[in-house]
Amino acid sequence: MELDELSFDHSSFTTNRDRLLEHEVAGEFFRSIVAQARARGLLSREHFTVDGTLIEAWASLKSFKRKDQTPGAGPDDPGNPTVNFHGERRTNATHQSTSDPEALLARKGKGKEAKLCYSANALVENRNSLLIDFQVEPADGFAERRAALAMADECLAGSRRITLGADKGYDTRDFVAGCRALKVTPHVAQNAARPQGSALDARTTHHPGYAVSQWTRKRIEEAFGWMKTVGGLRKTRYRGRERVQMHAYLVATAYNLLRIARLLPPPS
Repeated sequence: MELDELSFDHSSFTTNRDRLLEHEVAGEFFRSIVAQARARGLLSREHFTVDGTLIEAWASLKSFKRKDQTPGAGPDDPGNPTVNFHGERRTNATHQSTSDPEALLARKGKGKEAKLCYSANALVENRNSLLIDFQVEPADGFAERRAALAMADECLAGSRRITLGADKGYDTRDFVAGCRALKVTPHVAQNAARPQGSALDARTTHHPGYAVSQWTRKRIEEAFGWMKTVGGLRKTRYRGRERVQMHAYLVATAYNLLRIARLLPPPS
């Protein structure tokens, strides 16, 4: 544009974003980069890792209100109301964010504060730690295992025997059975604290490849770290899972592009 040329209207951004969402452009862009990496022999065909993390939603805890609350039941300042949650039990079953209804209250672990979040789930190949898939799900406590099986079914299922590493949060009988139904060998960390015991036994854990998967799976945290600190995905700037998924795909694509650029030999 010329310096003296009239600027476009701000609604152009909204229109273009709606087109990106309608045609799933971000997802197609991400998958095309994965296909390029596969064509250049940068991806493992047999060994993978899955893990999940929380993305903070673009919504304040003040917007997390009772679902049966009467509309207009009067904040003193609509822009920044005074809210007192002391003594009130807030759960996703009884409360919902008015800013982003799809965001759910979740915490990273015991003793951590609860925030409105989405669950981001990554599938990484073990050769060069390139992302194969990256899915955003509601942070309902089951999203990691649900997304892992869905990504494995979409990207990994076939005649070839493959391994899938994961942390002890995936050590459940349903997840292990789901992996084996897809001909995927689950190399999940054993959770000794489970009352019913680990879903894996020595038939899986005695193989040397299991120890390699457990060592390699921790590299997925490097991808999460880059996407949150450099890629700006620690807290999304969008509302609604569809828009957060678009944002996540773009950040995941940027991560893959940087990895590929470092892995390929310099041009002669």
